[in-house]
Amino acid sequence: MKVLVIGSGAREHALCRSLSLDPAVDSLYCAPGNAGIAEIAELRQVDAMNAASVADLAAGLGVDLVVVGPEGPLVAGCADAVRARGIACFGPSGTAARLEGSKAFAKEVMAAAGVPTARSYVCTTPEEAAAALDAFGPPYVVKDDGLAAGKGVVVTDDLEAARAHAASCGQVVIEEFLDGPEVSLFAVTDGTAAIALQPAQDFKRVGDGDAGPNTGGMGAYSPLPWAPDGLVDAIMSMVVQPTIDEMRRRGTPFSGVLYAGLALTSRGLRVIEFNCRFGDPETQVVLARLQTPLASVLHASATGRIGDLEPLRWRDGAAVTIVVAAENYPATPRTGDPIEGLAEAAEVPDAFVLHAGTRRAEDGSILSSGGRVLSVTATGDTLAVARDRAYEAVGRIRLAGSHHRTDIAARALKGEITVG
Repeated sequence: MKVLVIGSGAREHALCRSLSLDPAVDSLYCAPGNAGIAEIAELRQVDAMNAASVADLAAGLGVDLVVVGPEGPLVAGCADAVRARGIACFGPSGTAARLEGSKAFAKEVMAAAGVPTARSYVCTTPEEAAAALDAFGPPYVVKDDGLAAGKGVVVTDDLEAARAHAASCGQVVIEEFLDGPEVSLFAVTDGTAAIALQPAQDFKRVGDGDAGPNTGGMGAYSPLPWAPDGLVDAIMSMVVQPTIDEMRRRGTPFSGVLYAGLALTSRGLRVIEFNCRFGDPETQVVLARLQTPLASVLHASATGRIGDLEPLRWRDGAAVTIVVAAENYPATPRTGDPIEGLAEAAEVPDAFVLHAGTRRAEDGSILSSGGRVLSVTATGDTLAVARDRAYEAVGRIRLAGSHHRTDIAARALKGEITVG
């Protein structure tokens, strides 16, 4: 099978890594890719936001499957253009991708499908936003309606900060604050049937103890030792399948991966958000433990055959990923610095480094080129072992001004996470 992956982040590196280990994949391409992906896939240049260009590239390479990683190209109709050329594509149509492209649309779908979520108001004026903030009170949750690379949400006790964020976004969704631990679940679907991957937990805030602004994600771990029995089945029956059924009823079936970000509140399961693609950094830990060949799962989604898949197989143990971020991230990051110690990090048992914001210089060295630079991932027989290995590998990497959280999975190991 010839596979083309679209994207350039750590998520795409994780996808390419898993696909490169799949014996069914004999040719692997990535566009535009990054310095790490270049070691396992042939890179091609393409404007991922230009759907026609992506379709032309796929047709020119003669691939059997296109996997669209980022949300932007999906919302822009990249999967539609590829499928119009008769090529199987993993990812929803542009219309179906509105589940992530518009939080207001996602709320509308959830209401129609009876999916539990936070009470909310869609606001388009400062007056509407002020009324909504007053109705809910602190902590204030203000979400940019559109795509914002994981940084469009402000959760704060500061009323003026909440108002300022609402004013900067145009249309916003203001909703009640949800208590309880958060869970990320990926469900792979062909628009009718769906199959769940194992849940993970990610860390959105930039600093230890969930301090500072939201980011695209600073780390993750899987599985969740504190998760109640039957959690995945409950999410699939209460959230995923009703949403898929509602999208099909509307004439816009959703195929690809439906990412459900959830809170296990004192009043029960609630959806925080939907994404239309694999989440980053949760993908890194989930795929690290998936034993079933990935290409067969993605191709089944793209060709309407999810119901034909055997139950997914998983490696025992756990996985942890730590994001190494550039100086000043999540504001404007410092870039162009050399990254050293990558080979030493990879020598840690069962650890590997996934590239995100990197590029190769003319002299062959690896330089930083974005905010989240690397995802350092490790597996182990236990969560503690996986975490220790991940942090040992991070400690061997040298990047001027870089920073990372030191508390990924710490509360889970201490037994401090409880579900109401």
